[in-house]
Amino acid sequence: MRPGRWRPEGAVPIGPLDSERTARLDARLDALAKEIAALGCHLEHSQDPIQGVRLNVVGADSPSRYEEAYRLVISPAGVDLTAHTVAGLFRGLTTLAQWLRLHPPGCDGVVGLEITDWPDLRTRGLLLDISRNRVPKMGELYALVDLMSELKFNQLQLYVEHTFAYVGHETVWRNASPIRPDEIRRLGSYARRRAIELVPTQNSFGHFHRWLVHEPYRRLAECPDGVEHPFSPEPEPFSLCPLDPGVFSLLDDLYGQLLPHVPGQLLNVGLDETLDLGLGRSREACETLGTGRVYLDFLRQVHRLAANHGRRILFWADVALAEPELLPEFPKDALAMVWGYEADHDFKVPLQKLGDAGLKAYVCPGTGAWNSFTGRTATGLANAARAAVAGEDAAGYLLTDWGDHGHLQPPAVSWPAYVAGAAFAWNRTSAADAESLPVAALLDRHVLHDPSGVAGRVLVELGEAQAAAGVSARNGGPLFFAWMFAAKSAAERRGVGFTAQGLDAAQTRLADTVGALKHSAIGRADGDTIRAELAWAADAAHLGAELARIRLKVGEDVPLGDLGSGDRRRLRSRLEALVEALPPVWRRRSRPGGLSASIELLKRPAAAFGDEP
Repeated sequence: MRPGRWRPEGAVPIGPLDSERTARLDARLDALAKEIAALGCHLEHSQDPIQGVRLNVVGADSPSRYEEAYRLVISPAGVDLTAHTVAGLFRGLTTLAQWLRLHPPGCDGVVGLEITDWPDLRTRGLLLDISRNRVPKMGELYALVDLMSELKFNQLQLYVEHTFAYVGHETVWRNASPIRPDEIRRLGSYARRRAIELVPTQNSFGHFHRWLVHEPYRRLAECPDGVEHPFSPEPEPFSLCPLDPGVFSLLDDLYGQLLPHVPGQLLNVGLDETLDLGLGRSREACETLGTGRVYLDFLRQVHRLAANHGRRILFWADVALAEPELLPEFPKDALAMVWGYEADHDFKVPLQKLGDAGLKAYVCPGTGAWNSFTGRTATGLANAARAAVAGEDAAGYLLTDWGDHGHLQPPAVSWPAYVAGAAFAWNRTSAADAESLPVAALLDRHVLHDPSGVAGRVLVELGEAQAAAGVSARNGGPLFFAWMFAAKSAAERRGVGFTAQGLDAAQTRLADTVGALKHSAIGRADGDTIRAELAWAADAAHLGAELARIRLKVGEDVPLGDLGSGDRRRLRSRLEALVEALPPVWRRRSRPGGLSASIELLKRPAAAFGDEP
C-alpha cells in the first residue's frame, strides 16, 4: 500500500496508445472504462496522460515466465503501469479494473498501492467438456472467455469427441448441435483479443465410441462388437484399432478440417483411457510386443500425423505412466498431461517420472463438479491446490471441467474451482494455504457482482451440501450416485451407508443455500438463469436423497422394482417434475443437441421400478 489517493475527475487520459496496442488491449480498455464510469468519469486516449493512466512497455529481454509481468503504481499523481510486453499491460489493466471495482461510487478517491506481479506458471488453462451432451451456445462461450480473461487464464480447450461439424461425417454429429467451423474460428479470434489461446482438441484413440457405433466407422474399432465401458449403459465399440491404416486416414481428415480454423502450434489428441486396447483386433500384437509398446507405436504415428499439420501434440499421460520404462522412447516434444481429480491425488510422482524421461508435462486437476448436480467445492479446491504445489516445473496448468453422465451440473457450480485454480496457477504460494483463499468473496466481487455477499457463499456451500450426508464418494457426489446409479448393486453405487441424520443435514443445507439466493443481488445479466439452474440442481440432489432415505428402510440391495408402490410413485412424481423443468433451464445456455440423451440418463433408474401396479 502507498500513501495518498488518486482522485480522477471528468476525462481520465490513458496512453500512449498506438493502433497496435489499442487493438490488443481493447477488451481490457472496455472493462477499465466501465469501472472508471462507475466513479463518474470516462476514459480518453492521450499521448501524454498527465494525472491519468500512463502505459509503459520497457521492452527489455526477460525470461518467458515474465512475459505477463507488470508493475502497477497508483498515487495522487495518477496510475503508472509498466510491463515488458503488451501482454503484461493486459494483465495489469485487468488488476487495475479489479482494484477500481472495490471502490464504491462517491468514495474519496482510489487508495494508493504498488503491485509487482507475474505468473508462476506460464500456461494457465481451462478445459471444458463439450462432448457429454452439453454444447454451449456461442454467447456462453464468449462469456466463458470473458470470465477466463478476468481470472487471468491464458489457454482454453474445448474437449471434443464428436461435437465438431466435420464435413462428410454428418452421421456422427447430426443430433449433437456441434461447434461449426465458422464458430470456432470466431471464438478463437474473440479469445485472442482477450489474451487467451484456443487450443484445438480431438480425442484420437479411446473415447471414440460416439463414432464407432455408426457405420462405416465400426470397422475401425478395436472391438467392433462392443465392450462394456463406463461411458455408456450398453456395450459399445470404444477405442480405435491401433493397427488399422484406415484409422490414420480418418484422423488425417479430421485434423485437416479442424486445424485450419484454430491457428497455433498445439493439438490435444487425447489418447487416454484405452480401456479395450488388446482385447480385440490388437490382441495378438499386444501379447507379442506388449500393450505399452503397441500404444507407444500408435502415439508415434499420431505424433507424425500432427507434425505434418504443423502441430505439437498434448496427450493424457495415464496409459503411458502404466509402463514407465517406455517413457524415454516417447517423442520429446510431446506434452504429457497428468490428470487426477481427488483431494488427495498425488501429482508429484508422475511428474517426476515424466521429467526423468525428459518429457515436459501439464498438471491437470479438475473442478470436481461432474457427477454431482451441485458441485464438490472442497474436493475441487484441494485438488487444484495440490496440482499447483506439485507443478513448480510443469509446462502448464490445465483445470478440467468434465460432463460425465450427461453434464447435468450447471456451469456455476464449477466457478469456485475456476477462481481458485486461476489463483493457484498464477501464485503457487496461495495454493500452499488454499483454505485461506476467500473464494466466496472473490466470486461476489469479480464473477457474480453481488454486493450483498450472498451468492458467492451459496455457490461454495451448495458444493458442500452433499458432503453433509457423511458419505464419501470418489469422482462424484453421493446423492448423484444414489439416484443415477440406483439400479446398480450397493457395491457399485459408490455412495452407500447413509444415515437419517446425514440425509437430514444434506437436505437442510440444500434447501437453505438455494433459499438464500432470494436475498442475493447478483449483478450479472444472467442472474435469474443462475438461480433457476441452482434450484434445479438442488432438486435433483433431493431426489437422490429421497431414494437413499427409502433404502434406509428396505435395505441397500433391495431391487428398485421391489420398493413399495407408494415410494415408487413419489419418486416418479419427483422425477417427472425434474424432467419437465430441465429443458427450459438447459436451453438458456446450451444447444438442444444432447438434451434428450441427458434426460434419458436421468430417467434410466426409473425403468427398474417396473410397471405401475
